[in-house]
Amino acid sequence: MKKIMLTTFALTISFGLGFALDHLIANKSNSDSNRKRVTGIGGIFFKCKDPGKMREWYKAHLGLTTNQYGCVFEWRHATDSTQKGYTQWSPFKETTKYFEPSTKDFMINYRVNDLTSLVEQLRKEGVTIADTIETNNYGKFVHVMDAEGNKIELWEPNDIEYEKMGVQMGAETTK
Repeated sequence: MKKIMLTTFALTISFGLGFALDHLIANKSNSDSNRKRVTGIGGIFFKCKDPGKMREWYKAHLGLTTNQYGCVFEWRHATDSTQKGYTQWSPFKETTKYFEPSTKDFMINYRVNDLTSLVEQLRKEGVTIADTIETNNYGKFVHVMDAEGNKIELWEPNDIEYEKMGVQMGAETTK
Protein backbone atom coordinates (compact mmCIF):
# COMPACT_ATOMS: atom_id res chain seq x y z
CA MET A 1 0.00 0.00 0.00
CA LYS A 2 2.85 2.38 0.89
CA LYS A 3 4.51 1.55 -2.42
CA ILE A 4 1.35 2.47 -4.36
CA MET A 5 0.98 5.73 -2.42
CA LEU A 6 4.65 6.65 -3.00
CA THR A 7 4.36 5.79 -6.68
CA THR A 8 1.18 7.87 -6.99
CA PHE A 9 2.83 10.74 -5.10
CA ALA A 10 5.93 10.57 -7.33
CA LEU A 11 3.80 10.53 -10.49
CA THR A 12 1.76 13.46 -9.22
CA ILE A 13 4.90 15.48 -8.42
CA SER A 14 6.44 14.58 -11.81
CA PHE A 15 3.27 15.58 -13.62
CA GLY A 16 3.07 18.84 -11.64
CA LEU A 17 6.71 19.71 -12.34
CA GLY A 18 6.29 18.84 -16.00
CA PHE A 19 3.19 21.02 -16.22
CA ALA A 20 5.00 23.90 -14.47
CA LEU A 21 8.00 23.58 -16.81
CA ASP A 22 5.72 23.50 -19.85
CA HIS A 23 3.95 26.61 -18.54
CA LEU A 24 7.27 28.45 -18.08
CA ILE A 25 8.41 27.52 -21.59
CA ALA A 26 5.08 28.66 -23.05
CA ASN A 27 5.33 31.97 -21.18
CA LYS A 28 8.88 32.48 -22.43
CA SER A 29 7.81 31.92 -26.03
CA ASN A 30 4.81 34.20 -25.47
CA SER A 31 7.13 36.92 -24.17
CA ASP A 32 9.32 36.41 -27.26
CA SER A 33 6.29 36.86 -29.50
CA ASN A 34 5.16 39.90 -27.50
CA ARG A 35 8.57 41.43 -28.04
CA LYS A 36 8.21 40.83 -31.78
CA ARG A 37 4.70 42.16 -31.94
CA VAL A 38 3.92 44.99 -34.32
CA THR A 39 1.59 47.33 -32.48
CA GLY A 40 0.35 49.35 -35.45
CA ILE A 41 1.20 51.31 -38.54
CA GLY A 42 3.68 54.08 -37.79
CA GLY A 43 3.73 55.55 -41.25
CA ILE A 44 2.99 55.18 -44.93
CA PHE A 45 5.52 56.64 -47.33
CA PHE A 46 5.24 56.73 -51.12
CA LYS A 47 6.99 58.23 -54.14
CA CYS A 48 5.34 60.78 -56.40
CA LYS A 49 6.32 63.41 -58.98
CA ASP A 50 5.42 66.45 -56.87
CA PRO A 51 5.08 65.91 -53.10
CA GLY A 52 3.89 69.49 -52.52
CA LYS A 53 1.10 69.11 -55.05
CA MET A 54 0.12 65.76 -53.53
CA ARG A 55 -0.03 67.24 -50.02
CA GLU A 56 -2.25 70.06 -51.31
CA TRP A 57 -4.53 67.65 -53.22
CA TYR A 58 -5.05 65.47 -50.13
CA LYS A 59 -5.65 68.56 -48.02
CA ALA A 60 -8.20 70.06 -50.45
CA HIS A 61 -10.05 66.89 -51.40
CA LEU A 62 -9.71 64.52 -48.44
CA GLY A 63 -9.31 66.97 -45.58
CA LEU A 64 -5.85 65.92 -44.40
CA THR A 65 -4.08 68.47 -42.21
CA THR A 66 -0.76 68.60 -44.04
CA ASN A 67 2.62 70.16 -43.37
CA GLN A 68 6.00 70.06 -45.16
CA TYR A 69 6.41 66.35 -44.27
CA GLY A 70 2.91 65.15 -45.06
CA CYS A 71 0.27 64.49 -42.46
CA VAL A 72 0.26 63.11 -38.92
CA PHE A 73 -2.79 61.13 -37.84
CA GLU A 74 -3.48 61.34 -34.12
CA TRP A 75 -5.28 58.53 -32.35
CA ARG A 76 -5.70 57.04 -28.87
CA HIS A 77 -4.20 53.79 -27.59
CA ALA A 78 -6.82 51.03 -27.39
CA THR A 79 -5.62 49.80 -24.00
CA ASP A 80 -5.21 53.29 -22.47
CA SER A 81 -7.31 56.03 -24.06
CA THR A 82 -5.41 58.71 -22.12
CA GLN A 83 -2.34 58.02 -24.28
CA LYS A 84 -1.99 59.38 -27.81
CA GLY A 85 -0.38 57.62 -30.74
CA TYR A 86 0.63 58.89 -34.16
CA THR A 87 0.86 57.63 -37.73
CA GLN A 88 2.82 59.59 -40.35
CA TRP A 89 1.70 59.87 -44.00
CA SER A 90 4.40 61.24 -46.31
CA PRO A 91 4.74 61.68 -50.06
CA PHE A 92 8.40 61.60 -51.20
CA LYS A 93 9.94 62.89 -54.42
CA GLU A 94 10.06 60.05 -56.97
CA THR A 95 13.86 60.35 -57.10
CA THR A 96 14.34 59.72 -53.36
CA LYS A 97 16.96 57.17 -52.38
CA TYR A 98 15.36 56.70 -48.95
CA PHE A 99 13.53 53.50 -49.97
CA GLU A 100 16.67 51.82 -51.38
CA PRO A 101 17.72 49.08 -51.76
CA SER A 102 14.02 48.36 -52.40
CA THR A 103 12.85 49.24 -55.90
CA LYS A 104 9.26 49.79 -54.74
CA ASP A 105 7.52 53.16 -54.74
CA PHE A 106 6.36 52.78 -51.14
CA MET A 107 7.61 51.97 -47.67
CA ILE A 108 5.58 51.11 -44.58
CA ASN A 109 6.68 52.01 -41.06
CA TYR A 110 5.51 49.64 -38.32
CA ARG A 111 5.27 50.60 -34.66
CA VAL A 112 6.93 48.03 -32.39
CA ASN A 113 7.83 47.47 -28.76
CA ASP A 114 11.45 46.90 -27.69
CA LEU A 115 13.21 47.45 -31.02
CA THR A 116 16.62 46.32 -29.74
CA SER A 117 15.35 42.88 -28.72
CA LEU A 118 13.33 42.60 -31.92
CA VAL A 119 16.40 43.28 -34.08
CA GLU A 120 18.36 40.62 -32.15
CA GLN A 121 15.59 38.11 -32.78
CA LEU A 122 15.26 39.04 -36.47
CA ARG A 123 19.03 38.58 -36.94
CA LYS A 124 18.78 35.09 -35.43
CA GLU A 125 15.98 34.34 -37.89
CA GLY A 126 18.12 35.42 -40.85
CA VAL A 127 16.21 38.64 -41.64
CA THR A 128 18.29 41.25 -43.49
CA ILE A 129 18.84 44.28 -41.28
CA ALA A 130 19.53 47.16 -43.71
CA ASP A 131 21.17 49.55 -41.23
CA THR A 132 21.80 50.15 -37.54
CA ILE A 133 19.29 51.33 -34.98
CA GLU A 134 19.02 55.12 -35.03
CA THR A 135 17.87 56.76 -31.82
CA ASN A 136 16.12 60.13 -31.75
CA ASN A 137 14.25 61.82 -28.91
CA TYR A 138 10.97 60.69 -30.55
CA GLY A 139 11.95 57.04 -30.89
CA LYS A 140 14.23 54.39 -32.32
CA PHE A 141 14.29 53.34 -35.98
CA VAL A 142 15.78 50.60 -38.10
CA HIS A 143 15.16 49.33 -41.62
CA VAL A 144 14.80 45.66 -42.56
CA MET A 145 14.05 43.85 -45.79
CA ASP A 146 10.99 41.61 -46.08
CA ALA A 147 10.81 38.32 -48.01
CA GLU A 148 10.29 40.09 -51.37
CA GLY A 149 12.97 42.75 -50.92
CA ASN A 150 10.70 45.54 -49.72
CA LYS A 151 12.41 47.89 -47.30
CA ILE A 152 10.30 48.42 -44.20
CA GLU A 153 10.92 50.72 -41.28
CA LEU A 154 10.46 49.62 -37.68
CA TRP A 155 9.82 52.34 -35.10
CA GLU A 156 9.80 52.10 -31.33
CA PRO A 157 7.98 55.39 -30.75
CA ASN A 158 8.23 57.90 -27.95
CA ASP A 159 4.83 59.49 -28.62
CA ILE A 160 5.24 62.14 -25.93
CA GLU A 161 8.39 63.52 -27.57
CA TYR A 162 6.87 63.10 -31.05
CA GLU A 163 3.95 65.26 -29.97
CA LYS A 164 6.30 67.88 -28.46
CA MET A 165 8.24 68.03 -31.74
CA GLY A 166 4.99 68.63 -33.67
CA VAL A 167 3.94 71.38 -31.28
CA GLN A 168 7.36 73.07 -31.63
CA MET A 169 6.97 72.96 -35.44
CA GLY A 170 3.46 74.38 -35.18
CA ALA A 171 2.14 71.29 -36.94
CA GLU A 172 -1.47 70.22 -36.51
CA THR A 173 -2.61 66.62 -36.62
CA THR A 174 -5.48 65.03 -38.49
CA LYS A 175 -7.85 63.52 -35.93
